[in-house]
Amino acid sequence: MLTVRTHGRNTAVVRLPGQVDFDNASAVGAQCEDLVRSGFTTLVVDASEMEYLDSSGITMLITLSRTAEACSGTLRLAAFNDHYQQIWHMLGLDALFPLSPTVPDALPASAAGEPAAASGPSRAAPEAHIPSWS
Repeated sequence: MLTVRTHGRNTAVVRLPGQVDFDNASAVGAQCEDLVRSGFTTLVVDASEMEYLDSSGITMLITLSRTAEACSGTLRLAAFNDHYQQIWHMLGLDALFPLSPTVPDALPASAAGEPAAASGPSRAAPEAHIPSWS
C-alpha cells in the first residue's frame, strides 16, 4: 500500500513500495494519478524504500509525469538508490526527470519551509491494495 503525506495544500509525497513491477505498477500509477487529479499540483515520488523497479514501473513514472503536466502539475522524483540513479542516467531519463537525493530536496520551496505541524497526516492512498513484497 502507498503511503501519502501532504505538505501544504498542493504537495503530496508518495512513498513507493519495495517493488514496482508488472504486478503493481498500474495500481501505483492509478493511485498517484488520482492524487494529481484531486488537485495536488506537485507530486513527489519517494523511492527511499524501493528495491526493485522494472520497465513497467519506469513506464508508469513517465505516464504519471505526462498526467501531472496535463493537469498543470509537476512530478518530482526523490531518494532513488545508487543502482537506479545509474540506470536513470544510462537511459537518459535524468535529462527529462531529474532525481533529487532526498524528499526534502524535492519539495517546492514553499512546502519545504513549512513546519512539520503544517503538513497533513500520513494516510494510505485510496482504493486499491498494493501488496508488500518485503
